Amino acid sequence: MAEKSYNYLHIFTLLMLLSPLANSLKNHDRLKLATPPPLPILPLPSFSQLKWQQREIIMFLHFGVNTFTDSEWGTGLESPSVFYPTGLDPTQWAHTAARAGISLMILTAKHHDGFCLWPSKYTDHSVVRSPWNNGNGDVVREFVDAAKAHGIDAGLYLSPWDRHDTRYGHVELYNEYYLAQLQELLTRYGGVREIWFDGAKGANATNMTYYFNDWFSMVKELQSTINIFSDAGPDIRWVGNEKGYAGSTCWSTINATSLSIGNATILDYLNTGDPKGTNWLPAECDVSIRPGWFWHKSQAPKKLSELLEIYYKSVGRNCLLLLNVPPNTTGLISESDVQRLSQLRRAIDTIFTSNSAVKCSVEASSPRGGENGNFGPENVLDEDHLWTYWAPSENEKKDYWIEFRAKSSGIKFNVIRIQEAIGLGQRIKKHEIYVDGIRVAKGSTVGYKRLHRLKMGVVHGNSVRIKIVKAKGIPLISSVGFYFDPFWKPK
Repeated sequence: MAEKSYNYLHIFTLLMLLSPLANSLKNHDRLKLATPPPLPILPLPSFSQLKWQQREIIMFLHFGVNTFTDSEWGTGLESPSVFYPTGLDPTQWAHTAARAGISLMILTAKHHDGFCLWPSKYTDHSVVRSPWNNGNGDVVREFVDAAKAHGIDAGLYLSPWDRHDTRYGHVELYNEYYLAQLQELLTRYGGVREIWFDGAKGANATNMTYYFNDWFSMVKELQSTINIFSDAGPDIRWVGNEKGYAGSTCWSTINATSLSIGNATILDYLNTGDPKGTNWLPAECDVSIRPGWFWHKSQAPKKLSELLEIYYKSVGRNCLLLLNVPPNTTGLISESDVQRLSQLRRAIDTIFTSNSAVKCSVEASSPRGGENGNFGPENVLDEDHLWTYWAPSENEKKDYWIEFRAKSSGIKFNVIRIQEAIGLGQRIKKHEIYVDGIRVAKGSTVGYKRLHRLKMGVVHGNSVRIKIVKAKGIPLISSVGFYFDPFWKPK
């Protein structure tokens, strides 16, 4: 009898112990665990590179003795006395940039003529010998203070080629001089978000070896979050021309070992990037709002249509646009340039404020994790253009597609925007766009942003399908938009 009681007690205890486990299993069935994101495809952008990419348009300010001598490349023999801006006002520069939606300005602290816009203790070929502010001025200080006051980040350009300094051509002496000035700029003026290096110099220039790797290491030591621009990066690469145009295929990836600064044989490679590249090195498209880089009285700003063309072929091709807006001899951005910048901002806002895609229903070839996953096609219509995205199932063996259907009277547009979730790598190699089953556009890379202006002009349809024909791994589309550009007149 005692033995039977023991068995009953044992069974009862066991049931009591199993009961919470059973309830837990029931709750686990009801709980839908999230599907993790797909593995990234290397290389990936750094935090600073992602922030840089999202700026889309930044401003260059070429200003110095060339402004007063009506030159593009100074000789280095100019007297500092020619630098005399009677109404210098970097606050006006910053206000102009802020109104244009620009979040970063880069100033030519020293151009090829060697004249320094700050009082460097390593040379007197600077503002200390200018009549401006009786030799007590500092353009760089006024520039960074004005930018900060307007919530704009500052960048600096320090030309490697120096046509004035006698140390140029003496490799060790000049590299010491250059590094010393670099240290001045990066320790005196607070945080700098981009620093610009190039290999520009005249055909008859003195032969000179620059210690770029030493310079880059010093930059990162002094300011670790700065982005370094040059033909070879290491953070941002040149696009290979000064027209502001990226290649219709443009990868943010490239092989840095194939790059060198001042090498004219790699321009096409810089323009397109490399799908097999092992370095994340996105392209920056530099172009001036005027024919020249410095201000000239005889020149006028480009037409709005030209600037929009540049925007579509830079920002719209996975790049950032660096637009030069040079101050005049007074020390102000000319009113004609101010107005053109305002027109450009209004035009961009006019085109891209109203997205017809958000009025559509959306479906896709498949979602990662099934219908209850976190990677459905609806993610392409939210405000996050980086970290929410549509991801197809990895089991899908056919062409990937995402389709938008009008809920009422159809969709009218002439511009299509596609963005990838580049935080997990750039993937799309080839894509096509169909309206009511008819192909209206095709392209190769997408990257952070791809803009298609439709060659046939405005289309009016009930469905739009974006087909990813070829990709590295599964494609990740973070955002899509359909817009009407009233300024676009197909030829």
